[in-house]
Amino acid sequence: MAGDTQEVPKLELESVIGFNGHVFSGLRVHPDKEHLIYPLGCTVILKSLKHSKQEFLQGHTNNVSCITVSKSGKYVASGQVTFMGFKADIIIWDYSKREIYARMQLHKAKVEDLAFSPNDKYLVSLGGQDDGSIVVWNIETKEAICGSPASAHSAGHCHTIEFSNQSDDIFVSAGNGTLRVWELDLPNRKIRPTECQMGQLKRIVKCIEIPEDDSFFYCGTTSGDVLKVNLKTKLLNSCGPTKQKFSKGVNSLKALKTGDVLVGSGDGTFSLCSGPNFKAAKKVQLEGGVTSIALRGEGHQLFVGTEAAQIYRFGYADFREELVATSHDSAVNDLAFPFECSELFATCSLGGIRVWHADTSKELLRIRVPNMTCNAVEFMRDGRSIISAWNDGNIRVFTPESGRLSLIIHNAHSMGVTAIAGTTDCGRILSGGGEGQVRMWQIQQGTHRLIETMKEHKATVTCIKVKSNNKECVTASSDGACIIWDLVRFVRNQMVLANTLFKSVCYHPEEYQIITSGTDRKIGYWEVYDGSPIRELEGSLSGSINGMHISPDGNHFVTGGDEKLVKVWGYAEGEVTHVGVGHSGNITSVRICPHSKCIISSSADGAILRWRYPHPS
Repeated sequence: MAGDTQEVPKLELESVIGFNGHVFSGLRVHPDKEHLIYPLGCTVILKSLKHSKQEFLQGHTNNVSCITVSKSGKYVASGQVTFMGFKADIIIWDYSKREIYARMQLHKAKVEDLAFSPNDKYLVSLGGQDDGSIVVWNIETKEAICGSPASAHSAGHCHTIEFSNQSDDIFVSAGNGTLRVWELDLPNRKIRPTECQMGQLKRIVKCIEIPEDDSFFYCGTTSGDVLKVNLKTKLLNSCGPTKQKFSKGVNSLKALKTGDVLVGSGDGTFSLCSGPNFKAAKKVQLEGGVTSIALRGEGHQLFVGTEAAQIYRFGYADFREELVATSHDSAVNDLAFPFECSELFATCSLGGIRVWHADTSKELLRIRVPNMTCNAVEFMRDGRSIISAWNDGNIRVFTPESGRLSLIIHNAHSMGVTAIAGTTDCGRILSGGGEGQVRMWQIQQGTHRLIETMKEHKATVTCIKVKSNNKECVTASSDGACIIWDLVRFVRNQMVLANTLFKSVCYHPEEYQIITSGTDRKIGYWEVYDGSPIRELEGSLSGSINGMHISPDGNHFVTGGDEKLVKVWGYAEGEVTHVGVGHSGNITSVRICPHSKCIISSSADGAILRWRYPHPS
């Protein structure tokens, strides 16, 4: 039953925090002007611009690598990556029905880019580096018409394709030393390329933009300049700017009706350029390299996506940025709710801690510690401080309202602090380190004192849970032991051993049993009193179980791990009641909110998902 997810009811996904800013042109505005469309992991998200409601297109088996929307808005197409030697899926979605219209497979390992023809007749797809071919698909018959190698043998890898706005038979491809205009010869089922004449110019093109009238097209290059090429004659018209090139290359271009061009560059500069020499009339510095520019309607409003997983909204008139969505751009290591509060939760990652509003998914606070990784985070019971464990060996305590650093314990552990927990009286902190030690600290206004060090674990301490009377705690470690400690005498009460690297441990709310999980894919139930095993469940079909949490009433618990599934279990029956499918990275942490309304799960790709809790409390 544990592994058989077919007939188990699905968890309802309520919202997703996350945006994959590394997908070029991954942010799109639907022609209905009401929805933003963007990828996260193996999901395509449709976000309403009116009331921020999200819908999810799920069907990919691995990360979405490219996305496009047809001119009429009838179809959305997305391509994915897969493993070497396997074919990568392209899915065409019926936008109005929010379901799969067609699934196509020809490219190996990765779909690099996709483009619809202007009248929804064809979809052209470009394979990744290991594939290197262009395929034209008939949307009505859902079949491939023809294909061709994307670039000549002498040229490098092709990065991008774009369809003309006026003709269903003409599209452009570009990449490393290759720039071609293609014509579709339907009677002979062939596509015929014409090389654009670049003279002595050698460039790597990252993006193409074709203005409405099709007279010419723009190419953004890694050298930081923009090429203007005549679409009819295939001759280079101009190349600019000559002096101040765009730093770290041009990643994204959008032509406006006015003749101006919006340019997004790799250093995070977003510019409005006018004239033949691409001189920046206005520019704004954003966080992370710009990878997407999407216009809403005639460009009165525009959206910009960056590599730092941020989405900005701009008014065209004032050119001022407003941050509309933000998320982690690296693995989320831990998450925590305040005591008896389901409205907020905190997550931690490389570079700091963020506090989120659970219902709206809005970021309320960002605590930055540049270039440091936060391994674990917890709210003190009184809600007055956030305690956190860091890879530089320090424990940092912050105030939840302002994010001010109120206390730092330097060199708390020699090989990084890997686990942390606070006592219910808010006067002490327990920390675990990479070297296997467990330490208790007394904390008062701005000062701290080491009370005791407990040395039994031989490897990293991965999890600490404290009993409600503060007289006992349990620690899990990757040395294959869970130890129950007496916190009055600071000695070991019991030890649980298994052939696994333990990742997490939880007390049942009645505190007479603990459950453990780890790399052996098993869930173990153990007696606290004597450490004896009670039962063992097969927790996952593949990979480690990294996160686990028990509901406040003790009737259910949730697990998540490398299987990428969130599972809800009945505690007494030991059977899966619901499964959540949505993560595409390994799940790192999972929590049931204190009032049993929702489950929050986080993963190694930076995504945070909120699920409806399926059992009424």
